Amino acid sequence: MVHLLLAIIYLAFIGLGLPDSLFGTAWPSMYGNFGVPVSYAGAVSMIIAVGTVISSLNGDRLTRRFGAGRVTVFSVALTAFAIWGFSFSNSFVLVCIFAVPYGLGAGSVDAALNNYVALHYESRHMSWLHCFWGIGTIIGPYVIGFGLANRGTWVWGYRMVGIFLVAIVSILLFSLPLWHNRAPEHTKNKDNKKALTLREIIRIPGAREVMLTFFCYCTLEGTTMLWASSYMVLNCNIPEDMAAKLASLFYIGLTVGRAVNGFLTVKFSDAQMIRAGQVVIAIGLITILLSPGIVLTIVGLVLTGLGCAPIYPCIIHSTPNHFGADKSQAVIGVQMASAYTANCIMPAMFGLIANSISVSLLPVYLLIALVSMAVAHEKLESKHRIPA
Repeated sequence: MVHLLLAIIYLAFIGLGLPDSLFGTAWPSMYGNFGVPVSYAGAVSMIIAVGTVISSLNGDRLTRRFGAGRVTVFSVALTAFAIWGFSFSNSFVLVCIFAVPYGLGAGSVDAALNNYVALHYESRHMSWLHCFWGIGTIIGPYVIGFGLANRGTWVWGYRMVGIFLVAIVSILLFSLPLWHNRAPEHTKNKDNKKALTLREIIRIPGAREVMLTFFCYCTLEGTTMLWASSYMVLNCNIPEDMAAKLASLFYIGLTVGRAVNGFLTVKFSDAQMIRAGQVVIAIGLITILLSPGIVLTIVGLVLTGLGCAPIYPCIIHSTPNHFGADKSQAVIGVQMASAYTANCIMPAMFGLIANSISVSLLPVYLLIALVSMAVAHEKLESKHRIPA
């Protein structure tokens, strides 16, 4: 039964990744139909981000009251509803309306699932699960492409993903007894049902440091995802079509790296994996910074993706050890909120820098985020030493 539930969670992580890459892929085909400027994608992205922050911050309260299984079922169902809503939208206003349940569902399921896996499974599963999330993000654009090629519209791509999410909801619904059997002791204790407030969470030793670590990591990851292609076009004189394909090497490095890291975590601790990832990122960014040539830029981009691979899952997995099982859901909630806030603000901030100064500053911007992350992580480790 334990292995069956784990397999279901793996499937759920693919379902988490699929919608994440849909909107950006479909938007070039969507905005013309709605009669809005291409820049309006930012408004939808902002609505989704606000929803994810709100639901992440309430993750501890929801999980303590309803349990991780029920929260996961409801959140995936809410996401499926939103995806189907997108597919039936005939105006930009409707897209914005359905972006609300999408954001709320995504934030809740992300926090609940990550905490559940951190509590019950080894670090290798956390890496492999996030690898499956990466597979979902890779599949998403192909699903949209299939819909455009065979049906001539992005709508069918969304509906195919919607069908997949409904199937996942059905499987999760039938799996609820498995979640109940593995509920952690602190959630079974009726005397320990009070959820922590945001102020109480921030006062926990190390909470600020882990929030900053997450914020800086997602600044690095999100800015690279958004600006790698533009950097190669504007700074390396690479043709736009080639740059778009080469930018996907970062995603591939991220996904392959997480598959490999699952085996490495058997021998190395979470802290060691995070530090190793930071070193690899530094090598990748310095390679990009010192050479505007296409070959070394590609090498640097792949190394950056590989270096990013262990950081997110290992920070999540180490949270119960750092803060205790009774506080891990609350802390992971604020970590998710920090991540979504960074993804919302920091790539856009670099856009202002690129517009007013130069896009060539991308590796410098990313190095600043990396150094800040490394300092915050070491401060966290100094407060919560975990034996290797």
